[in-house]
Amino acid sequence: MDSTAGIIRSIYWGFVDSLRGAIVLFYMDKRINEKLHKQSPSKLEIYGKDTVVVHNTTRHYNELRKSKVLKRTVQCCALNGGVFWASISIFECGLLPFLKYLLTIIFGHSPGMGMTVWSWTKPFLSLTFGTVWVLPLFLLSRVVNCLWFQDIADSAYRYRQGRPLLLSSMSKLVADTLFSIVVQVLFLGQGMLVSRIPIPLVGDILALVHMCLLYALYAFEYKWFNMGWELHKRLSFIETNWPYFVGFGLPLAVLTQLPNSYVISGCVFSILFPVFIVSGNEAEPVTGVCDYPLNLFSPVIAIANTLFNKTIGPVNRR
Repeated sequence: MDSTAGIIRSIYWGFVDSLRGAIVLFYMDKRINEKLHKQSPSKLEIYGKDTVVVHNTTRHYNELRKSKVLKRTVQCCALNGGVFWASISIFECGLLPFLKYLLTIIFGHSPGMGMTVWSWTKPFLSLTFGTVWVLPLFLLSRVVNCLWFQDIADSAYRYRQGRPLLLSSMSKLVADTLFSIVVQVLFLGQGMLVSRIPIPLVGDILALVHMCLLYALYAFEYKWFNMGWELHKRLSFIETNWPYFVGFGLPLAVLTQLPNSYVISGCVFSILFPVFIVSGNEAEPVTGVCDYPLNLFSPVIAIANTLFNKTIGPVNRR
């Protein structure tokens, strides 16, 4: 009973902690920049009787390091919501219905002809719009989002932890990053597979748990990576303390599953994810509430190890 109560409390605190970033990001920039200003006073150089204040270099350096968490978050909302999502909504809910209405007017005397013309006009317009606008903007937004997410994560880490530790060598860093990407892709596929289990609710619940853990990994990985944690340690920590991370990833998992479109779901994720990055940096996970780890990452770790062993050589990750 105590274990069950502990699991429920851990899920609850994970859920609560995931939302704290929405508050912290409004004052984080101010505190980081105040600390930066105190650490970099103006320099004085003396030439004979003249004293010259040398501050241009310091000021320029400070501008480069200046925290822009809130700005980056707003930019993510503007790009993914104000441009990407809005353009899709205008096309599907505005332009297409308007063109269909025009065809009904033009072929009013022959409704069958109007529907025939619309049956091939709509797919053509949708394909053209997807190819010319949606796909390029989707790819561009993924790249830009990654840069902004990293900027937000670095500022959030400096605010709470200080200077990043990172991994011990560049080769180790690259290998860890590549292996992490493969594991995350495979884990996403594993979540899609378990959703097909033909037992009412079981498949949906397992798929939701997968997405919760995956989104929690996304959010905390920036912090753990800056702390110098290797992938096996990051995954083991999530599996051992899975109740907290299920709760942490639950809001984002639910909200991204509401849209029917994968593209719109990606927009929702990109709009909200900066908050979860900040929350992950602020959070202190609840640990030790469950004696049984949830080893959902083990199958994809085995597959990823096999893939790497057959391509670039042995990889000992677990």
